[in-house]
Parts: sequence; structure tokens; C-alpha cells
Amino acid sequence: MTTIELTGLTKRFGATVAVDDLTVTVRAGVVTGFLGPNGSGKSTTMRMLLGLDHPTAGTARLGGRAYAELEHPLRTVGALLDAGWVHPRRSARSHLRWLAAAGGLPVTRVAEVLDLVGLTPVARARVGTFSLGMRQRLGLAAALLGDPEVLVLDEPVNGLDPAGIAWVRLLLQRLAAEGRTVLVSSHLLAEMAVTAAELVVIGRGRLVAQGPTAQIVGTGAVVRVRATRSAALTAALTAAGLDVRALPGDTTVEVPGASAEQVGDVAARHGIALCELVVRQASLEEAFMELTGEQAEYVAVAS
Repeated sequence: MTTIELTGLTKRFGATVAVDDLTVTVRAGVVTGFLGPNGSGKSTTMRMLLGLDHPTAGTARLGGRAYAELEHPLRTVGALLDAGWVHPRRSARSHLRWLAAAGGLPVTRVAEVLDLVGLTPVARARVGTFSLGMRQRLGLAAALLGDPEVLVLDEPVNGLDPAGIAWVRLLLQRLAAEGRTVLVSSHLLAEMAVTAAELVVIGRGRLVAQGPTAQIVGTGAVVRVRATRSAALTAALTAAGLDVRALPGDTTVEVPGASAEQVGDVAARHGIALCELVVRQASLEEAFMELTGEQAEYVAVAS
């Protein structure tokens, strides 16, 4: 199995450090989400992995080899970095035939990937007439042309409708289940939460977090509880050493880091009747904001 190994990967553009000593291993067999705020270095990292940018320091390897050392690049790694780079006057079919010829791939593979991504009916249409979603599908077809062991995809579902997004999710999960290495960058965090089994989160070019998606998201579970004697409940929970956050204009409080059993036991011991007690699981968006809040390069100021 071909893994992605980034070791001390660094890229400077003059005085700007785009990627800063990044060391990450992306394993085969699962979809790995590559997350970070705008300007965090995700695209630059992918470009270095694919030999499009040269690292200032460190290495980016595919199964132990740099991209330039691969004997059959299209059979090893398929990439989608920009769905809009195709010549607008070329048809989808001719674009893929050109890629197949350049990569020494059988021309029969063109029809297979066009069918896989649902573009067979428009195979002879000019790409300039395609919607963004159709261009994304063509980009995926190009990435899959060599039946590669590794997929590196930057925002692959941009422009797709809900059915298209669900199709990409299932496709990537199926490809990973076949033993391939799948690295996907996306700002659609809700989609990444259900697509990626593992996450790599970076900010300002440095690694912020890496691990199973459930582990990264699961750290933010919050108990939400409501009682008519809200002040008494807050005092009892605080006395028990729990963190309590009052919600404005309500008798509901949140108790992060506690279990429902802990909160219910405190209320019972103090004779406080509860009107509501629920466990709210944090979303990937909330976990992401907590991890990268100080790493964002562009922050708008509320008026």
C-alpha cells in the first residue's frame, strides 16, 4: 500500500512561511480529510507532494518516493487541484484521451471513467460549456484515469448538487475501502465529518491536530440542562467542580466536559427537578473553530 509521508516539510515564499516543518503520515485504507483555514498551507502542501512546488526544506513522499521519481505517475497518484484548467474548446473525451496517451494508459480507460463520473452523455461536448459541477466530475475522471493507488483532491465537491456530493462521498469511501490512500481538502466541514475517517488539521502551515474524526469531534460533547430553579442548579454544579455556562435569556445551562449521569446525580442530591437534560454532540465545525481560531490568517471584524 502506498502511503503519503510528509517529513519536516517547509515552504517559504520570501519572508512568508506557507508550510512550516509539517510532519504527517496519511495511511491507506481510509479517507483522510485535510483541513485548515484559508491561507493555512493546504494547497501549497499538495503542490509540493505532486512536484509542482519545491520544498524549502523537508520531503514529501508517496510510498517512499518523490513524485519525480515515480515510474508511472498516473498509475500511482491521481490528483484534482483545479477543475478549471482544461482547455475550453476541447471535449471531455479528447481531454481524457490526451491524458491517457501522455501517461501510457489504454484508451479504453477513457470510456470507463467517463461512465463512472456520469459524463458519458456529454463526452463529445466542449468543456467550455460545462457547469462547475460538470468540470469537477471531469477532474475526478482525470484523477481516476490511471486507476491510481493514491488520490489527492482539493475541494472536489465544489459546485456539485447534494446528490453529486453524496456520490463523491460514497465513491471516495469505496476507493479507500479497496486499500487506496485518499487525501481530501475541503471547507465543507459537515460533509467532511461524514466522509473522512481521519483528519489532518493545519493552521499557518503547522500541524494543529491529527487523528480519527470521531476523536477530534468527540472532545466537544456538552450536556445541556434546564431547571425551574436554574440558579440553584448552577450553584450546585459549580460546587461539584463542573464548568457551567448560562445561555442568555433562558433557564438552560450548558455543562461542557460532564456526562449526563454526573449532572443528573448532582441535581438529584440537591433535590432539583430537571425539565430537560440532553447531550449535545459538538460538530466538526465547532471542533475546527476551537482548534484553529487563533490560526486564521483572515479574520473579519463584526460591526
